[in-house]
Amino acid sequence: MVIKSLKDYHIILASNSPRRRELLGGLDLDFEVKVLPDIEESYPDHLNTSDIPLYIATEKATAYKDMMAEHDLIITADTVVVLGDEVLGKPVDLDDARRMLRELSGHTHQVITGVCLMTRERQHSFAVTTDVTFKELTDAEINYYVEKYQPLDKAGAYGIQEWIGYIGVTSLSGSYFNVMGLPVQRIYNELQHFCVV
Repeated sequence: MVIKSLKDYHIILASNSPRRRELLGGLDLDFEVKVLPDIEESYPDHLNTSDIPLYIATEKATAYKDMMAEHDLIITADTVVVLGDEVLGKPVDLDDARRMLRELSGHTHQVITGVCLMTRERQHSFAVTTDVTFKELTDAEINYYVEKYQPLDKAGAYGIQEWIGYIGVTSLSGSYFNVMGLPVQRIYNELQHFCVV
């Protein structure tokens, strides 16, 4: 079903992530993917961990402001994995990926995705949090996953939709799709309200 209030908008997903493209496509919306090179993804040190993805998603959207046409609607997103007070971004190499998975092993962490919807006139941001619990992972399981799947493009060094999620995730509270990188159910609702106003 196409949301009627969106028919006059040219929706742009500003993301390189194939997972985000697949997830947004699942809403049966027509959209274009447009990605600017070298958008800064840093954030101020004073931010609370829960505010980081919201800040980055908003900064990503703002980078497109000057080039937007009248009916463009930009969607940006950023996802972080939070374990205690530590933010686990994308691993810098395979050893870093192993380190992250050892830290996540046997614990519950939060996956937080910040999303920004923006037109030339308006901007609306929100964040979605999901709790994910891993079993105690063996070194053999971690090594197998890291070497076969090379999760260097994933926050927290894992994709829940991959082997490690199948064998390692013991419980989940919140949106599964949020852990994949885009809370599509919430986006669907927010788009309807955003466009009606």
